[in-house]
Amino acid sequence: MSEDPIHIPVFDGHNDILSRLMGEGRVGAEARFLNGQEGVHIDLPRARQGGLVGGLCAVYVPGTGKALDANGDLPRVDRQSALDHTIAQAALLRRIEAQSEGAFTVCTSVAEIRTAIEYGSFAAVFHIEGIEAAGPDLDLLHVLHAAGLRTLGPVWSRPNIFAHGAPFRFGHGPDIGPGLTEAGRDLIRLCNRLKIMIDLSHMNDAGFWDVAKISDAPLVASHSNAFAICSHSRNATDRQLDAIRETSGLIGLNFGVKFLHPEGKADAETDISMMVRHIDYLVERVGIDHVALGSDFDGTLISNRMGDVTGLPRLLGALQVAGYDNEALMKIAHGNWFSLLERTWS
Repeated sequence: MSEDPIHIPVFDGHNDILSRLMGEGRVGAEARFLNGQEGVHIDLPRARQGGLVGGLCAVYVPGTGKALDANGDLPRVDRQSALDHTIAQAALLRRIEAQSEGAFTVCTSVAEIRTAIEYGSFAAVFHIEGIEAAGPDLDLLHVLHAAGLRTLGPVWSRPNIFAHGAPFRFGHGPDIGPGLTEAGRDLIRLCNRLKIMIDLSHMNDAGFWDVAKISDAPLVASHSNAFAICSHSRNATDRQLDAIRETSGLIGLNFGVKFLHPEGKADAETDISMMVRHIDYLVERVGIDHVALGSDFDGTLISNRMGDVTGLPRLLGALQVAGYDNEALMKIAHGNWFSLLERTWS
């Protein structure tokens, strides 16, 4: 079977290009994305080259840079700072759309995603990774939903008023810290009412199971891998994978090497075969209809063998060599995300 790159449209479950662009300077950020720039995983020209037709574009609030606290957790972010970053990145998303001349579309339904792709426009979905900007009254969530927010992760890998994120620890499971707070339970219920997808990728174990008890939506880990292969606290345990399968949920493969490597190494030479190994395990555990891609482009170290978004056809080619037929590749590349979002948003 050929090892040539496979060109199938990819809809990706997680990228951090918004915070990456803002971190490099607000002025000209839109043009850098639309026209292309060096040193990032995603820009519009390279997305087209790699077959990336859309994905969940995350708003991420950077940390304070301070040391871990007494519990070994990353320090909390104050609400005003989080609100400033959230508004700035959400505005950047809309400015990219406005300046793209139709080449970039912020979508709030699967029908809009499909239409954007049909017309050759990048189909972006507004996602938040850690909702530190919101208070316990959750008023902001209604405003953000009106602005197009359709998916969120209650936490990044640090605590907030809603839950306890899983710290970055290799050789340790996600059973670190307490579960949802009362405000967190209210957040999950409101997400269900507003049809906002809940992303569990950075949630610790107690929080995962609290969400599983409360939520009436499919369970989703947008950018996580198999803990059984790489025992990192950010990866999904077999029990969590079983719950994702039982709720007809989804897990998206994270391309970050420290979440792939069996020894947790940040090895930039990690082979694409390790990505295939995780996909194989996930498909065996949850089924072909519940596995997709959640690259974490521009948010973590990616293997040089992948490089950037232009490496997506190489990954699909490696999956074909591993025995995945065209139907399976279409599901992993975009079909499973479309199905999951349709079921969650309707």
